[in-house]
Amino acid sequence: MDLVPALQEPLKKVLGPATAKVMAEHLGLHTVGDLLHHYPRRYEERGQLTHLADLPMDEHVTVVAQVADARLHTFASSKAPRGKGQRLEVTITDGSGRLQLVFFGNGVHKPHKELLPGTRAMFAGKVSVFNRRLQLAHPAYELLRGDTEGEETVESWAGALIPLYPATAKLESWKLAKAIQTVLPSAQEAVDPLPGSLREGRGLVSLPEALLKIHRPHTKADIEDARARLKWDEAFVLQVALARRRHAETQLPAVPRKPGPDGLLTAFDDRLPFTLTDGQQKVSREIFDDLATDHPMHRLLQGEVGSGKTLVALRAMLAVVDSGGQAVMLAPTEVLAQQHHRSVVEMMGELAEGGMLGGAEHATKVVLLTGSMGAAARRHALLDLATGEAGIVIGTHALIEDKVQFHDLGLVVVDEQHRFGVEQRDALRGKGKQPPHLLVMTATPIPRTVAMTVFGDLETSVLDQLPAGRSPIASHVVPAADKPHFLARAWERVREEVSNGHQAYVVCPRIGDEDDDPKKGAKQSKQPPEDDADKRPPLAVLDVAESLAKGPLQGLKVEVLHGRMQPDDKDAVMRRFAAGETDVLVATTVIEVGVNVPNATAMVIMDADRFGVSQLHQLRGRVGRGSAPGLCLLVSEMPEASAARQRLNAVASTRDGFELSRIDLEQRREGDVLGQAQSGARTSLRVLAVIEDEEIIAEARQEAAAVVAADPELTGLPGLRTALEALLDDEREQYLEKG
Repeated sequence: MDLVPALQEPLKKVLGPATAKVMAEHLGLHTVGDLLHHYPRRYEERGQLTHLADLPMDEHVTVVAQVADARLHTFASSKAPRGKGQRLEVTITDGSGRLQLVFFGNGVHKPHKELLPGTRAMFAGKVSVFNRRLQLAHPAYELLRGDTEGEETVESWAGALIPLYPATAKLESWKLAKAIQTVLPSAQEAVDPLPGSLREGRGLVSLPEALLKIHRPHTKADIEDARARLKWDEAFVLQVALARRRHAETQLPAVPRKPGPDGLLTAFDDRLPFTLTDGQQKVSREIFDDLATDHPMHRLLQGEVGSGKTLVALRAMLAVVDSGGQAVMLAPTEVLAQQHHRSVVEMMGELAEGGMLGGAEHATKVVLLTGSMGAAARRHALLDLATGEAGIVIGTHALIEDKVQFHDLGLVVVDEQHRFGVEQRDALRGKGKQPPHLLVMTATPIPRTVAMTVFGDLETSVLDQLPAGRSPIASHVVPAADKPHFLARAWERVREEVSNGHQAYVVCPRIGDEDDDPKKGAKQSKQPPEDDADKRPPLAVLDVAESLAKGPLQGLKVEVLHGRMQPDDKDAVMRRFAAGETDVLVATTVIEVGVNVPNATAMVIMDADRFGVSQLHQLRGRVGRGSAPGLCLLVSEMPEASAARQRLNAVASTRDGFELSRIDLEQRREGDVLGQAQSGARTSLRVLAVIEDEEIIAEARQEAAAVVAADPELTGLPGLRTALEALLDDEREQYLEKG
């Protein structure tokens, strides 16, 4: 992280081109500094062995064990027809279990000489099964003994604790350890990013000492000291980056947008058939205060599914139109953009008919702009934007194209932020005479620490009350393999809902047309394979719809909706469903976000174990949107004891999205949340755990804000500047931006 000349040294100069190439390709390590920040995953104690009893299948493992016996077999094979083929079988033990190692062909000679009974060594390889027994085929190994031949080895493992590194098949843990020993002296030159006062105030060791202790600890206390210090580095440098972005945003000019006393907003509020919840009023006040300032608002609005975020966003948009500006709402899909457009026009009534006969006095025009519109409609929409005739624009990222010009863009509302990248955010920003205000909405509840880490450059508002009239949703897990009659009952429940005048969704993980490769589908599944249920491809919309229409739901009107349909067809299907003409909609997750059909009361999610926790919570939020209670059935073939079933039980047992997002995060590891979810880049967090280290992150945020307020350019903290540059290389810059 702290790249100064000694630490910027390319690895190929220090370790040679072959090793450096493997490190770059498989571990993303390029410089001495990168390697020093490749921390051990855990430590082995000399006397304490990895338990052979708990070896995971198909993973690369490192075990420390003793050879129990070794046997050389000869056999005939196509390559050695005269019985000259050789196979060495070595059994190793660590007291908890036994494991077989096998070596073939010319690879048997060295281990045959070295792996004698009683020898202790470290072994690394991929665990596989042969004849129903676990084995390592051709493992790499390193002897642990004190004769002359092994002296150097023992010397290099002289510490009481053996560090085990995140490794790959091409580069075992101990080879990494040797490479790190080679570059460890450079750690002395690491420039400390933490201000001295902060380090002393919190009793943290210096960075060179932390690097030494994490790679060559003599005691467990050394490891604790090092980790405590390195966690602070990660939290603090990241929070400084975010604090600087917040500071930079406050330096930008923006046009203050205040609603007029008797304008469009007042007229709209008078039309509302209900009163806003306390939460909606509080969040609206926060937004209006931000809009009234002369620097751009940057606010994240998180709300539970169905908490009325769209209404809050619409009131903000109307306030901006009142003040003479234009507001735009970006949706991640065309289905959603059309849905938002319909619901905004419905909520506004004659207030959305600006410039038309019958439009109200304060009315404005609400325009939809998507990629699939016809040329004439598109030209018309673009003209309304450029002249300012349209106060409110709703669309997909088609809004970002160069051709799109606004008269006076005042507010950008982004729905489901994690589907938009920074390039898009900036492109839209550039369309205002001055930077527009920004409101980001997400229905994925985000634990406070993740909000501080991923969305750290945004102020956060939370809507956690459901509006009056929202119905409860009952959720149940349907174990299709253990209890097939439960699945039959699920389809009966769907028929009952339809006979009571309601509608239902059936959600599947895959589309199922010929372009859809089942292998690919299986790979994309969020969850690790856990059982035989995972051997078959995920259930597909087209297959399920057909078998339901001919089988358990025969006689009902069943339609399909998925992402590969033509936009017009999708919209037609959604319109028929919204109008109540379709009984059951079999769909992929295109319905996950924002689709609003109050008459739909039941949802059956097939292969529910293939979806993430937050995704299931999102999907479930599509039912129970009217006055009738909702029902969500999570169908899975996973066995009772599997992690997948526990995950589904958690979803069924709570409606609290924040609680579920914590469960989700604990199960998925932060890397996914902060790395993959943001930019596909490696997560920059190596020792910091977002949920466990909540206090450190909160404290680091305060310290960072104080440092940046006092010295925005960090002129007095060269070490911190260097660390920031390293963190914000292109990859990380994107990862932060995509927050």
